[in-house]
Order: sequence, then structure tokens, then C-alpha cells
Amino acid sequence: MKLASIHFYPVKSTAGHDLPEAEVQPWGLAGDRRYLIVDEQGKVLTAREEPRLLACVPVLDGGTLTLTGPHAAPLPVVPDSWTSTVDVWRTPVELTDCGDDAARWLSELAGQPVRLKWLDDPTRRPVNPEYGHPEDRVSLADGYPLLLTSTASLARLNDWIVEGALERGEEAPEPLPMRRFRPNVVVDGAATSFAEDEWKRVRIGEVDFRVSKGCDRCVLTTIDTATYTKGKEPIRTLSRHRKWDGKVWFGINLIPDGPGRIAVGDSITIL
Repeated sequence: MKLASIHFYPVKSTAGHDLPEAEVQPWGLAGDRRYLIVDEQGKVLTAREEPRLLACVPVLDGGTLTLTGPHAAPLPVVPDSWTSTVDVWRTPVELTDCGDDAARWLSELAGQPVRLKWLDDPTRRPVNPEYGHPEDRVSLADGYPLLLTSTASLARLNDWIVEGALERGEEAPEPLPMRRFRPNVVVDGAATSFAEDEWKRVRIGEVDFRVSKGCDRCVLTTIDTATYTKGKEPIRTLSRHRKWDGKVWFGINLIPDGPGRIAVGDSITIL
């Protein structure tokens, strides 16, 4: 098996980028999800609630984040000096505000008052202790440092979607792209679809990872990243074929055992 692609998302729930190689840090890929958006009440706002956030393309150059989008000129972000505590999936985390200019830029895109927040210290947020060690940390990703998916599993899912459409007398849809699932690393060459369900430890290149748990999926995967509209897939088909414990599943969450670098084409070993 080989590492087919690497992806990172500087601002949570906005557009991501493909990378030829990346630095793995204890809390995730370098630069991945260190920023997030909050609404007027200070609650995390994601593309689940406001799909237009996916039109924001944040560009990270060294330590400088620039927001780009279809509605306004690019805006370099200058973090402010004041902080606030934000509830990030039931964990209070102190985040630094990114100033009024960034707030205005994003509010215009979102169509509501929002602010941009920055996790200046990535050691602040622990992972769920049920699935990690006390010292494990995560940036502002949903729960764990990295998400892994496989091309074999996506191919099988797309086959199921086509089969379901034909059973309903509908035209076969175009295959869903992997970007719907917002992975960090994508594996190619797995012997079977969903083989990753059984993995416990994985080595990518020379970096070892623990598999913390499978990844349960939400309505974010149903948003067409070109039109920002919601559909029924893949949740409808995952509910038919990949539902247990009241959730639907695609991909696995990883926690790195140590820092290192990974690159597209690296070999992948199941430990």
C-alpha cells in the first residue's frame, strides 16, 4: 500500500489543500485546523450549519494566514491580543481572536456575524481519554489528530450508491470525490474495501500511528463542494451498509506516536 494523497485544512470547515509532503506533529499535520469560526453567541460554526464557509480558501504561508474567497479581496489575518474560551465539542479551549477585519470578511461570506479564532498553543486540547493517552493532544479537528481514508473503500461506497440509484429507478450519479470526507491521508492499494476497520497501528513512511477509533460521519459529507448544496448521499447509502451503534462510518482516526514527515508515495505498513 502507498500514501496516495495528503490534505490539510488551515481553518476548520473551510476549503482544504493537497500537499506533496507534510510534517506530522503530535496534534496533527502542521498547520491543520488551527483556526475556527464562531457565531455571534461564541459557538463553533461549521459548514454543517453554513455551507458557504466552504467557499473560503485559507492560504497558509509560513506563519501568515490569508483568507481568499469569491466575495472580497484576499485578507491577511493578524491575530489580536485578547482571548476567549470556546466550547470545542464539549471541551473548553482558550483561543485567540483574529481581529475585526477577519470578522467582517467572514461575516460577509457567511451572511451572519462571525469571528475567527486561533489556537495559538496546540497543547491545550486533549483527545477523548476513552480513545487516547492522557498526554495526547489534538488541534481543532473534530476529535483526533489525523483522519485516514482509502481509495478502495470509496470505490465500494460509490458502487453501492450506484446500485441503490438503479434499484430506485434513478440515473446512476457521478462518483463522490474523496474531498467530501475531508481526510488528511488517503491510502491506495488496500487489498479489500474497509480493511482499515481492523487496523490497530499503522506506519506511514517512518511515522507510526495508533488507530484511536473509526470515524462516524455527519451531514457535512452530503454537501456538494462545488454548489454548497446538501443532498442525501453518502449518508443514505452508509446508513444501509455501514451503520452500527446508531452512527454511520467511513475512515479511521489516527494519533501519531511521535513527530516526523510523510510524503505522497510513502509505503504504508499495518503493524
